[in-house]
Amino acid sequence: MSDDLTLYVSAFVDELAKTGIEDVVVSPGSRSTPFAMVMAEHPKMRVHMNIDERSAAFFALGMAKAKRKPVALLCTSGTAAANYVPAVVEAYYSRVPLVVLTADRPHELRDVGAPQAIDQIHLYGKHAKWFVDMALPESSNEMLRYARMMAARAAAMAMSAPRGPVHLNFPLREPLVPAVTDQTWEHIKEKETSYIQIAIGKKTLDDAQFHQLYKQLSSIEKGLIICGNMDEPEFAEAVTELAEALQYPILADPLSQLRSGTHTKDYIIESYDAIFKDAAIAEALLPDIVIRFGAMPISKPLLLVLKRHPSITQIVVDGEGGWREPTFTASQMIYCDEVEFCRRLAELGSVDRRVPNEWMQLWQDINKLAKEELLEAGKEEEMFEGKVFIELMELLPEKSTLFVGNSMPVRDADTFFMTNDKQIRLMANRGANGIDGVVSSALGASLEADPLVLVIGDLSFYHDLNGLLAAKLYQLHATIIVINNNGGGIFSFLPQARQEKHFEALFGTPTDLRFEHIIRMYDGYYQKVDTWDEFRYYVKHSIQSQGLHVIELCTSRKENVTKHQWLWKNVTERITEFLQKRGRL
Repeated sequence: MSDDLTLYVSAFVDELAKTGIEDVVVSPGSRSTPFAMVMAEHPKMRVHMNIDERSAAFFALGMAKAKRKPVALLCTSGTAAANYVPAVVEAYYSRVPLVVLTADRPHELRDVGAPQAIDQIHLYGKHAKWFVDMALPESSNEMLRYARMMAARAAAMAMSAPRGPVHLNFPLREPLVPAVTDQTWEHIKEKETSYIQIAIGKKTLDDAQFHQLYKQLSSIEKGLIICGNMDEPEFAEAVTELAEALQYPILADPLSQLRSGTHTKDYIIESYDAIFKDAAIAEALLPDIVIRFGAMPISKPLLLVLKRHPSITQIVVDGEGGWREPTFTASQMIYCDEVEFCRRLAELGSVDRRVPNEWMQLWQDINKLAKEELLEAGKEEEMFEGKVFIELMELLPEKSTLFVGNSMPVRDADTFFMTNDKQIRLMANRGANGIDGVVSSALGASLEADPLVLVIGDLSFYHDLNGLLAAKLYQLHATIIVINNNGGGIFSFLPQARQEKHFEALFGTPTDLRFEHIIRMYDGYYQKVDTWDEFRYYVKHSIQSQGLHVIELCTSRKENVTKHQWLWKNVTERITEFLQKRGRL
């Protein structure tokens, strides 16, 4: 057993814990043995075993997303590390901090045909913010300080703007079993005299820049605030203060965290996707200026409005200094903390506060009409997919988390999950927008977020069935609502649906799976519901009970499209009539 190995690995792990990283998701393997054993022995480290590496990585991602802090991820060498790629990509684009630790063969066993040895150098390419191929273990004071510094640096890099994944690759020679004893932590403390603390600040503007911005914004009446995916606890209050000061409506994506909470909802417009589906209505509601926060919203009609009208002055505010601007029409990119930006401008507006104006009233009236039409879906007796979110608005308790799958579920959340005064946090994997790993991400989040409800489509659920093992291993409490339309429901809304000859084989992809068998294999509770009364009963029961609960409701893809189109048509007709009476169309 190697003293060099034990002390070097222990110093690194101990420093990770000192930075606040106390959770690590580990997949079993031989080459990663020293890290796994030291982490299991560390008094401040919680080890979560997850056998499938792809699932493990998404599990860590969900946990980090829920905690808003880094989580470590550990695997052995070879293709185990390659299975992290999808989650690392998602973490990069959704700005989730992960510290990825991969064990590797030592340098002499690379590129010589040794077993389980692949090229792990920069394995994740540009999707890892930072990469280092670590030095081989040594126990000198200098190398223990090196190990600590790299741990501190990794945690800081993961949390520095823009947040995201970092990758440290550890070449390790045999023997691999560390000699961890009760004295190990004291021993490394004796050999390590200091460790580095890294302070991370927030971006801001100077007073002159804030005054100039307020002068620009306060001179324009027809403005909009657009909020995409945001997860900053103080942002909701700050941005609504800004909306009140400027009298600008807020087009709020469901992942903006603005539709739920105790902040005022007077300025929140949640039905803009349905409103903008008609080109004539969109033209009648064009703003002169837009302030945009967060990722680009889910709504494609909104994206098209911004792309087609480059004359709109568009200000993109990004406190993490990234470049979230797919419209190619932005006028200004401002790198300033979003909460600071809103509060400073709202303070300037408090001196010369605007009174409610016709522009704000117009948007509020139109949003009210659109909501009335969309909520008609709540009267639907058939198992309509959009109604799931109307029901959940009532069923979800205070301080619950709603995790939403990609494709149709997240779009239905955008359309049908309206404003409410509950504290409900919405989460989704909207970095790369994939359907992989959603179950694992939601279950990882459930460690921090309780109660948690996941709404997911059948294909996405099938894609990550391995993720259910975590619920069994850790007795997790989560409710999964599977909307089963027997295939890829979103494709029925796309032009491909008109190509009937090959549509089902290439895009519809029905599987005819019976999920109840696999739920029981993972010790979960399964219930198929055929009525909304059953749905309400089992959702309430599952939230109040412990363990994994899967509720399946079956829908028709064809009928789902027809119902959506009927609702959008009604919204368009109501708003068109309203605008015509006021001479705006």
